[in-house]
Amino acid sequence: MESTKQITKAMEMVAASKLRRAQAQVLDARPYFETLYAAIQDIVQNNRDFSSPYLAQREVKKSLYVVIAGDRGLAGGYNSNVLKLTMEQMQGKDAAVLPIGKKAVDYFRSHNVEMLSAPYAEAENVSVGDCFSISKQLSKVFLKGEYDEIFIVYTNFISVLSQSPAVMQILPLCCEAQDKADNKGSDILYEPDSETVFASIIPEYLGGILYGAL
Repeated sequence: MESTKQITKAMEMVAASKLRRAQAQVLDARPYFETLYAAIQDIVQNNRDFSSPYLAQREVKKSLYVVIAGDRGLAGGYNSNVLKLTMEQMQGKDAAVLPIGKKAVDYFRSHNVEMLSAPYAEAENVSVGDCFSISKQLSKVFLKGEYDEIFIVYTNFISVLSQSPAVMQILPLCCEAQDKADNKGSDILYEPDSETVFASIIPEYLGGILYGAL
């Protein structure tokens, strides 16, 4: 019993260290993406004739779900809750998934669900660079009209003892509405123009959302 206690204590310390490191990474990255979000809001709210395909609400013919699950089992309802929520959201829709994590890949493959790609079989090995690669891929298929709406399904971390599955729409973007008749304009100048800057920011912003969820 003493030997087992020592082993499990060491495992607990390693897990706690990994958790603290992951939380620190998200907190360190947050100011960057908050600045990107502020720029997005500023461009949308202070340009009277502004339009972007990222904001276009169109008829939904096909949906895409980015699903983040774990690489291993024996984790209570961690994996099953996310996968169950995804299937509920996809009910009655023409939809495909982009799975991240071994459990997600195996689940959707066994249920013959259409997958956009499956190179991210192990969530543990997905890097920040991978998140930006995924976001660029998502932006590309959305702009080409292959998918009319894109969601991300993940586990919302509340505390060490409390996590809940969540779904969030990432495309088309939903920006806060503001009465442009009362808008005094912005003092920020965008080069070469606000629409070009907006189009460049979106993949970066989506990569940040994906990284945070992961």
